[in-house]
Amino acid sequence: MAAKGNGGQGKRSQRVESAAQAGKKPGGEPSLSLERIVATAVELLDAEGIDGLKMRRLADRLGAGVMSLYWHVANKEEVFDLALDAVFAYRAPPQRIEPEDWRRDVVHMLEDWRAIMLRHPWSASLLPRRALGANVLGRLETMSEVLSRAGVADADMNVAIWSLWNYVLGATVTRASFALSHADQAAGQKRLSALSERYPTIERTRLLLDSDWDGTFRKGLDVLLDGLPRG
Repeated sequence: MAAKGNGGQGKRSQRVESAAQAGKKPGGEPSLSLERIVATAVELLDAEGIDGLKMRRLADRLGAGVMSLYWHVANKEEVFDLALDAVFAYRAPPQRIEPEDWRRDVVHMLEDWRAIMLRHPWSASLLPRRALGANVLGRLETMSEVLSRAGVADADMNVAIWSLWNYVLGATVTRASFALSHADQAAGQKRLSALSERYPTIERTRLLLDSDWDGTFRKGLDVLLDGLPRG
């Protein structure tokens, strides 16, 4: 898990404060906000992926000069960090009348996490190699609190958290990578049938035709939650 000092954060705050006081950035361009930059960066990443995020391209989308972006962000790496954290803002489910259910709460958090990464496929690639922001860390803290109330001991907490992290991340990447058409699936199963003597089990279970991604994710999650060590 990467960590960052807060020296850059202080410099960024100074830049933002100076820009706000001036009303406009140098050159008389319309003032920008950090929120606009991040929201536009997310839109650009959704449209063009990680390689498509260039500071000049981002500035063009904002209708601003590229140098004006640096009043708010230090560099492109900071834009990646902010965009990644922005999409992971967590909205807890509404309060329910029924008794507290730790398993329901964990499932909600993980299904929400998976849905975010499917809406923003670039986030699954960035998440393992970026500094973790407040929203991602907040999710991990909330999940740890829920698991602790469920009886998972501190000695087992890291195993539980990283197992759930790896499962959601792996399931999301696999779903995105295997987005095959029905025709491709049928062709793959046909080739597998011709090789059934070598691959009898996966041919019999028709593995290549299984497209119930949501159901498979939920069933696999149930298996993982059943195996959590709880006191």
